[in-house]
Amino acid sequence: MILSKSCVYGLRASVYLASKKHDDFVTIRKLSDELNISFHFLTKVLQQLTKANILESYKGPNGGVKLAKPAHSISFLDVVASIDGKYVLSDCVLGLSACGELDPCPLHNEWQEFKDNLRYMMANVTLEELSAKHRQKPVKSLVSRIAAKA
Repeated sequence: MILSKSCVYGLRASVYLASKKHDDFVTIRKLSDELNISFHFLTKVLQQLTKANILESYKGPNGGVKLAKPAHSISFLDVVASIDGKYVLSDCVLGLSACGELDPCPLHNEWQEFKDNLRYMMANVTLEELSAKHRQKPVKSLVSRIAAKA
């Protein structure tokens, strides 16, 4: 899989939060229960999203997390880059460190085209679109399908 487990969980949580009212905080416990993700693992993922200004957190008994800005202004790539880094699609598909334009591996051109298309899709799909298109389908299966296609 191209995306880490942390990233997939971050995407699932972000799409879930995009389906909620923008001003409503959701507790991490509720997110954990709804998405069937370990509370402690999810907490660490949400901290990364908060640090990247994707989420806003509020501490205390009525605390939780919410999107830091409207869902239409957060792309799939914003979430991926905040967890897996902006170079998530930079490595050679065969793992060759010298692979590049000057010394390409046998799959370099095909892999580069795939990465460019995937990066374009990730940059042009928002959390709002993901939430709206799949409102009737469970978020877990939505992000799992997206990650499997990637």
